[in-house]
Amino acid sequence: MRLSDEQYEFIKGEVVALFERYDVRCIPISGFELAYKMGIKLIPYSSLDRAQRIAARKLSADGFYMEVDENDLIYYNDNRPYERTNMTILHEIGHCVLDHKNGSEEEEAEANFFAKYAAAPPPLVHRIKPDRPEEIAEIFNISYEAAVYALSYYKKWLAYGENDYTEYEIRLFRLFDTA
Repeated sequence: MRLSDEQYEFIKGEVVALFERYDVRCIPISGFELAYKMGIKLIPYSSLDRAQRIAARKLSADGFYMEVDENDLIYYNDNRPYERTNMTILHEIGHCVLDHKNGSEEEEAEANFFAKYAAAPPPLVHRIKPDRPEEIAEIFNISYEAAVYALSYYKKWLAYGENDYTEYEIRLFRLFDTA
């Protein structure tokens, strides 16, 4: 699902504001670290009893976010590779930050974009000026598939935004000492 340009811009600003609020300043971006700083409890599927694990996997093979008694919880499948698990946690943090409530297709698209942008923002990818997805995968500790998407997104960013930074991109550069 394609979001509006305004939604994409809003989400990018929210990611940068989140990085500022929780002093995220190094690559690769760790969803585990960010969740900890945000006070979100991370619950691996392996810590659940058999019936709960089955129910959790039925709900989502990768993970899900819940708010219970004003506590934010992310359940995640810890039998996945680290890169996928980290992206799942960033996706679920997106649901939390964007205050999603109904699990709509639009909310899923927003959380997907949130995770994609948080894991490898084009301005930070620009620091390495990659030629191949493997470079992005290694430096940002994301899967090859996610790195292919990140490289494609970076190339679009180069075509449209490299010479005219937005306010949140300038803040991102400052945060990561790349200005």
